[in-house]
Amino acid sequence: MRKLIHYIWLFIKTLLRIVLKPLSFIPALLMMYFIFSFSAQEGAQSVQLSYKVTKEIVIVADKLLDKNLSDEGIEAAVSKYHFYVRKLAHFSEYLVFACTVALPLYVYGVRGFALVFLAGLFCFGFACFDEYHQSFVAGRTPSKRDVMIDTCGSLVGIYITRIISFIGRKTIFALLTKSR
Repeated sequence: MRKLIHYIWLFIKTLLRIVLKPLSFIPALLMMYFIFSFSAQEGAQSVQLSYKVTKEIVIVADKLLDKNLSDEGIEAAVSKYHFYVRKLAHFSEYLVFACTVALPLYVYGVRGFALVFLAGLFCFGFACFDEYHQSFVAGRTPSKRDVMIDTCGSLVGIYITRIISFIGRKTIFALLTKSR
């Protein structure tokens, strides 16, 4: 009976690896689509969307900090912080994108400098492609600054993935690597 349980356990582990490993790339593909879709927005539409997001952030911050800003004060704060919200959006979307790129590579055994280099190069290349793509969209222009911000977000995401994956491999997933 114990041997049967052992073989069932091995079968389940093998099946999970065969099915889940290739599926680990799906979040990266979804993020690529998400980023590409935002870049395909015309300039005015993109600015309007980020302006709305900035305004919501300012309104929430106003309530949380109990500042009681007037409508003019809110508009002034939105104008002041709009640029930073747009750049933070670049940074954060590429941070998430890098996590979705680095995790499957980690799952397939890419570790250390190779992981940072491969995932970083892929994210950098996609950022360059994304900015080039924007040169064909009305009201949008490519920006080297955005590529640098995207790349910085990517590197942070890769290192977050490395840390979390290492901790998970040494703790939670250590059970899966032990044979019973």
